[in-house]
Amino acid sequence: MLSRLMPREGKFFELFNQHAQLVVQGAEHLLKLLQALDAQPDTARTLAAEIDAIEDRADKVTHQTIALLHSTFITPLDRDEIHQLIARLDDVIDVIQGCAQMIETYDLRTATPEAVRFAQIIHTCTDKVAQAVGLLADMDNAPRIMAAIREIGSLEGQADDLLRQSLSKIFREEPDVRQLIKLKEFYEMLELVTDHCDDVGNHLEAIVLENS
Repeated sequence: MLSRLMPREGKFFELFNQHAQLVVQGAEHLLKLLQALDAQPDTARTLAAEIDAIEDRADKVTHQTIALLHSTFITPLDRDEIHQLIARLDDVIDVIQGCAQMIETYDLRTATPEAVRFAQIIHTCTDKVAQAVGLLADMDNAPRIMAAIREIGSLEGQADDLLRQSLSKIFREEPDVRQLIKLKEFYEMLELVTDHCDDVGNHLEAIVLENS
């Protein structure tokens, strides 16, 4: 109860929300990029450039958060909790950018159904992350935050299953060794996005348990 009555610096929650929304935008662009890859390569390249710009904006929000952390006497959460949350959100958008860059680096010209499915899971997962982050300013929202965290965990599990299925398929069916290596590393990078979303969820759970 005491923690609810202490003076709070609300700007941190605004910055968390800004970053989480940028993560969602990055995931939306990644999904559109993969959907456009076969038939609209120019559109795909434009979307990849837009993901770079989104990641740059997210970096600026991260730097703002760290600067505010160093200049604020009373923070709404433990200082390490704030630092870890913004860092883990930043990990998500960094790996989304890495996925988009890998498409160009590896000259992936066709989006497999498995890659598109990964991107759909990522998009849903980032939506749940943003939902949970958006509720964080009020610990009366703890049950709803925890519900979103459970959904993030479930989606991460779906991505794990999809990775196993996708790797099994390419090892059985892909005759080109170079293409097999490209797809294996790409699928693993896509699954890593959901791992980082789950890291955010786990950190949010720790914050809720510590502060509610």
